This record gives sequence, structure tokens and C-alpha cells, in this order.
Amino acid sequence: MDIQEKYMKEAIKQAKKAYALREVPIGCVIVYEGRIIARGYNRRNTDRNTTSHAEMNAIRKASKNLGDWRLEGCTLYVTLEPCQMCAGAIVQARIDKVVIGSMNPKAGCAGSVLNLLEMDGFNHKTEVERGVLEAECSAMLSGFFRELRKEKAKAKEKCHDKTGI
Repeated sequence: MDIQEKYMKEAIKQAKKAYALREVPIGCVIVYEGRIIARGYNRRNTDRNTTSHAEMNAIRKASKNLGDWRLEGCTLYVTLEPCQMCAGAIVQARIDKVVIGSMNPKAGCAGSVLNLLEMDGFNHKTEVERGVLEAECSAMLSGFFRELRKEKAKAKEKCHDKTGI
């Protein structure tokens, strides 16, 4: 197992915490000088807060732990390609590199829909590596959404049984 896989495994552990809360299972770790300085997982529903994405939670913790909003020298590992909000925060925090597990063709802003991380014109560009443990990251997300669809179908069926409609 190489170093990228080692840290992505740690991000996957965070995603499993989100899964346990019935949140979309996305996890993140931030590494500085060879050690994890922050961890985060998706808590949007739990916190009732739009900004409680894995990356945002980890960035807040990393800034607190380093005592600076600038996270230069840091690498962020995330199980799903960042959205526009998270990509913007990554650029603003001056994070050097982002390592992504699975791409997000519906909302990803590190190459799928847009590429805010490597965009010319911003005052900072972030190096991006894609596809680290992609199968494992994708399988967790697919499994989560498959279960969610089954639950919704059962709830709809139960409602139909009660109303006869």
C-alpha cells in the first residue's frame, strides 16, 4: 500500500462515520508534514447545516490545529470529488494538493463539472490526483444510495397500503 492509499483509507474510515449517521458517506483527512492534522466527515443533516461537508469540517479543524487559515504544505484526501463550495474553500485555504477517491459527475468541481482547483485566474492552484482507491470509495456511495432507494420504496409501499391509493 502506498502513502496515498494509506491516507485515503483514513478518509474512508471517516466516511463510514457519516454512513453510520445515515449521512452521505464522504470522508476527509488533511495531512501536514507526514501526519494527519484534521479529520472530517459529512454531517449536513445531523448538524442541519449546509456547510457541514467533510472537507469543510476538516479544513476548520486543520486551521485551528495549525493556528492559521493558510494551509500551505497540506494535502487533503477526500473520498468524493469536492463540490463548488468545498473546492472554493480548498483554494482559499491555499491547500497544496487534493487526492480524490471517486469522481462526482453531477456536482464535482475538480474536473467533472468544473475544475476550480486548477483554474487559471485564481491566486492559487491546487495539484489534483484522482482515482485513489476509487472502487472502494464508489462502492460505499453506491451501497448507501441503493439502501436509500430501497427504504424510500418501502415507505411508499407502506403509505400505499394504508391509503389504498
